[in-house]
Amino acid sequence: MVEFKEDVSIVLGGAAGQGIQTVEEILTRVLKLSGYNVYANKEYMSRVRGGINTTEIRVSSKKVRAFVRRIDILIPFKRGVLPWVEKRLTENTVVLGEKENVEEEYLSRVNFVEVPLNEMAKEVGSPLYLNTIAAGVVVGLFHGDFEALEEYLRKRFGSKGEEVVLKNIEAARKGYELGVKLCEEGTIRIEVKRDENVKKEVLLSGTEAVALGAVAGGMNFLSFYPMSPSTGVAVFSAQHAEDFEIVVEQVEDEIAAINMALGAWFAGARGMVTTSGGGFALMSEALSLAGMAENPVVIHLAQRPGPATGLPTRTMQGDLNLVLYSGHGEFPRIVLAPGSIEEAFYLTAEAFNLADKYQVPVIILTDQYFVDTYYNLPELDLSKIKMEKYIVESDEDYKRYKLTEDGISPRSIPRYGKGVVVANGNEHDEWGDITEDEELSRLMQEKRAIKKLETIRKNTMMPELVGRENAKYVIVAWGSTYHVIREALEVLNREDVAFLHFKWVYPLPEKVEGLLEGKVIIDIEQNVTAQFAELLKKEFGLEIHHKILKYDGRPFSVEEILDALKEVLE
Repeated sequence: MVEFKEDVSIVLGGAAGQGIQTVEEILTRVLKLSGYNVYANKEYMSRVRGGINTTEIRVSSKKVRAFVRRIDILIPFKRGVLPWVEKRLTENTVVLGEKENVEEEYLSRVNFVEVPLNEMAKEVGSPLYLNTIAAGVVVGLFHGDFEALEEYLRKRFGSKGEEVVLKNIEAARKGYELGVKLCEEGTIRIEVKRDENVKKEVLLSGTEAVALGAVAGGMNFLSFYPMSPSTGVAVFSAQHAEDFEIVVEQVEDEIAAINMALGAWFAGARGMVTTSGGGFALMSEALSLAGMAENPVVIHLAQRPGPATGLPTRTMQGDLNLVLYSGHGEFPRIVLAPGSIEEAFYLTAEAFNLADKYQVPVIILTDQYFVDTYYNLPELDLSKIKMEKYIVESDEDYKRYKLTEDGISPRSIPRYGKGVVVANGNEHDEWGDITEDEELSRLMQEKRAIKKLETIRKNTMMPELVGRENAKYVIVAWGSTYHVIREALEVLNREDVAFLHFKWVYPLPEKVEGLLEGKVIIDIEQNVTAQFAELLKKEFGLEIHHKILKYDGRPFSVEEILDALKEVLE
């Protein structure tokens, strides 16, 4: 007997086109509806068919939010899966599946339980039902709610006709009964507690959180050119465009996408662009236009490894410098990087207020790991979101680029008031007319690049401190590494180690320097050159004592962070 308590890591692996994502969708939703805390993330090759794709699902007695290296139960749908995940196998790993999908050298290294998935699928009527049978087996292992499974299958396959629905229910039942049997016979024992409150919670991905947060923040226009891993935000928004009463435009290229969003803001709408690093690179000229014209815009950038096409379906935090220094000339921008799905919702909503208030580009940085992560969470609190609009009604003497002490000029929109509203990409005077006057040019540069930046800096969000303020060691990190580091620290259980997570990455508040002075600073990020560490050094002159970096396109696991921290602390 192999026994798993409290937390189980299940990995399904197969080729692109074998329906691994379908199984993930079924399992996460049905196990959540059965009262189990779930977390899921996928890794996949950049090909339509073939290769090896895997998905990890954690099922736990408590909330789980992070990727772990270990595999407790592995279900391979083809040969090649075990060598692909070899480093993640342990002596307790149970492999469920057919012998033909397990290389001989692994039979003595894992706990192999033969399950005739293909044969069972053929009994139902087609090899296509293999995925549903596999999902049924896993739900059965947890004695999940079969009625919830049946109801989900009716919704999932209802459009394909009653016969297909009934066949999938039959396949699920066969798998479910086998999963229960494996437990009753003592082959596998799982002791994960249910929580009735979990059933009422929502299951949300990073992609959905960004899209919903944008809508909550007042987004009514989204433009994009498809580029993984950012496209999901546009697809989700388009699928619900009528419900949200928004316009979603797929355009001919990224340059058109950002120019459309700038035009939307100029006309009084709230627009967003969703893209990845390569697409953002093409937008740099328009970013400068936003800086000079002081035109708000919100950009969601889902990072992937570069340069160039790089690893288009993998993850990295390599685009921080890109968004910090993109565009010619000097002008401020705000860079946000949510660490949790909840934070992605609230922070994306707030991005629209910030763009409106400060009239600057606001860039939301996520990455492939983040947008493809799912977990259950309590319903989001809409009362926390306040839509703030800063458009003013113009008078006859309206000055669009009025010189002010805080660097923020009054922004109006065409036909709202009696004044003329001008947006100008050339240097301009207070009304917006082109000028080459040296004194006025100097004042306008200082207004944009110095006064406005300082005004933003005074109102930035402080990083979240996890642990004691007087801890000797302080981890600094940003974005999607948040939950992995938190779980590693829970296991480490040392009071002399604290964690400072930055969701507001730029500009940084001045008080950060005081939090880090005299500390042993450990930087954790997913890029080659420790870009955030360099930013801290540039802004505050802080020396980073240790750097834990990962840049192979895969996310940090809890175990990797834990091992690296132990090495540093020793």
